[in-house]
Amino acid sequence: MIKYIFWDFNGTILDDRELSLVLLNEMLKKQNKPSLSMDQYLDVFGFPIQDYYLKTGISFEHKSFEEMSVWYIAKYQPQSLEQSLHKGLLSTLKILHDEGIKHIVLSASEQNNLIEQVNHYQINPYFDYILGTSDITNHNKEEVGLSFIKEHNIDPKSCLYIGDTIYDFDVAIKMGVYPVLYSGGHQSISRLKQKTSIVINQISDIIKIVKDMEKGE
Repeated sequence: MIKYIFWDFNGTILDDRELSLVLLNEMLKKQNKPSLSMDQYLDVFGFPIQDYYLKTGISFEHKSFEEMSVWYIAKYQPQSLEQSLHKGLLSTLKILHDEGIKHIVLSASEQNNLIEQVNHYQINPYFDYILGTSDITNHNKEEVGLSFIKEHNIDPKSCLYIGDTIYDFDVAIKMGVYPVLYSGGHQSISRLKQKTSIVINQISDIIKIVKDMEKGE
């Protein structure tokens, strides 16, 4: 029986892929590199972020990865507060919350930035815990998730994890929890399906998954 749901934030809760592409293309333009289309972006985005940048053509000759990360977050954070939540998110959170399931945000975003976003979109009442990382270049959220499970003595088999990237699937497996991937985020559905068949196209589909698991299906 599912008692906890871990939610990735960027691309899963928040629909921010257009913003991410705009900022990526700004970075590419600064280096006189060709811009990417959305389809190209979805086929190349991934973790570690530094490797993803290199795949787009970005180099670190004149500015370090750390310096570029500072620039990106300074641009991204205020604009992230002007985006939209994915369709069906609020009703899904409410239905599952009312059934006693605890919701946890687990994100590679820096903790304070993440809290600002969650509060801004007024979804904090649905979440029992908000788990981010220690700084803007530390993206090892599997360590954060594993520490949380251990600290709260949670059975991983009672947990479901929903994210929008292959990395999210890998994080879920390392945590020992049930993985579900969402196709409306930062990676193409073809890439997600190369990793798992458990891919949903609507956030509300998570409700059926939870109910089917309760039935043992």
